[in-house]
Amino acid sequence: MPLIMLCGLPGSGKSRRAEELRAALSSKEKGGSERQVFVVAEAEAAATGSGGRAALRAEAERLLSRRDVVIIDAGNELKSFRYELYCLSKHVGTPHCLVLCPGGTPCSDRPPLELPDSHNRWDWPLFTAPEDLAKLLPMPEIHAALFERLPPPANKSTRSQPLQAAGFLHQLDRLTQDMVAALMAAQRNGIQPGQFIPLAVDGLGQESRGLLLCRSVGLPELSRLRRQFLSYAKMHPGEGEENLPQLGSMFLQYLSSNLQ
Repeated sequence: MPLIMLCGLPGSGKSRRAEELRAALSSKEKGGSERQVFVVAEAEAAATGSGGRAALRAEAERLLSRRDVVIIDAGNELKSFRYELYCLSKHVGTPHCLVLCPGGTPCSDRPPLELPDSHNRWDWPLFTAPEDLAKLLPMPEIHAALFERLPPPANKSTRSQPLQAAGFLHQLDRLTQDMVAALMAAQRNGIQPGQFIPLAVDGLGQESRGLLLCRSVGLPELSRLRRQFLSYAKMHPGEGEENLPQLGSMFLQYLSSNLQ
């Protein structure tokens, strides 16, 4: 479940807001499995001698899951550290939000507060707590941001890729090879720029009748475009042989858009 980052100077009431959040969110889920709310407190980490941002990050990483809520009760003054925590929630696949606690007093042994900016994805959604601690947080809005919003998508480099059907990439490689060969053969047989090249290739759908050749094109350029398309197909894998005709049509569209 979501990650909540508190942010503010010492004495701004972050710990009190953390307890307010814990109480409100623990009581939200009714009739189902109990939702746990964990508070990772900077003060407790310092008391045990394991303080520091690395310890906070490690504890947050240990507790983060799709079910429970983790509240980081710390200054979180540096935007670079807030970005690290945002990346943790993104990797787990859960939403996050930031609660800024105004007031407090700067300390010489703390980094200066880099104010959150809601234009930064790691600082959004951003909520500002009332400076008067007697006034409550905007819990309906916070709850909606945490439980009614999709998490940010994982990066392509870290996203788990679906398994390829057996031999699927080999079949796609063969299909695109045959299509390139047919295009080259048509040009050798006298097809000129501006003419339509019909393609009769096994595995290509009936709706994919061919390609309008806008200019002459050689084998090196076609081979380069084919490799680029195959790389794209590997990042967006299909589910089996039934997708080959559709990917064949996509390859024709890819060639058409790159051979203007």
